[in-house]
Amino acid sequence: MPLTPADPTVLHPMPGQPRVVQLKPLVTSPLIEVGDFSYYDDPDDATAFETRNVLYHYGPERLVIGKFCALGTGVRFLMNGANHRMDGPSTFPFPTLGGSWSDHFDLLTGLPGRGDTVVGNDVWFGYGSTVMPGVRIGHGAIIAAGAVVTSDVPDYGIAGGNPARLIRTRYTPDEVARLLSVAWWDWPLDHLTEHVRTVMSGTVDELEAAAPHAGA
Repeated sequence: MPLTPADPTVLHPMPGQPRVVQLKPLVTSPLIEVGDFSYYDDPDDATAFETRNVLYHYGPERLVIGKFCALGTGVRFLMNGANHRMDGPSTFPFPTLGGSWSDHFDLLTGLPGRGDTVVGNDVWFGYGSTVMPGVRIGHGAIIAAGAVVTSDVPDYGIAGGNPARLIRTRYTPDEVARLLSVAWWDWPLDHLTEHVRTVMSGTVDELEAAAPHAGA
């Protein structure tokens, strides 16, 4: 029997589990980009991810999420639209509420932003974690439950707390470099399917040996 990869175009990949959605076939905003197989799990309404989990997204900054990312219930991305002025006596955004206050909308435009929020491939987000605007999270990182990520997380780093700090890295710097070189998330799906067990539980040596170019 030939091996069959999962289908990245299926919205609900787990039969009988509507709480799990693959994000790529779900999102419609041109400001959100998600790679194949990244999923979100929420018992309430996982399909409302764009409105319930990506907040203050008024643009033009983008949210980019790589392939094979696992997002636990309640993960939220706060975008640059959440910013308020902090250089005057009040941080209250009067112009947004209308009336003559809207004549002062120029006080809200051009607020400093941190740019796009970018998540690498194979990132695991724990329950209720929050990512602040403009953060970059590296490949293979783990974000602990309840973490508030206010600064960048390196490849294969584990971050937790509020504000989140780097707890440790999952591999040595040499091993991280090797893993990034292998980049299993870019393997052809047929080849990846053949080596899923190695990707999930193998050593770095075994992963390198399984790479498509091995022995070529």
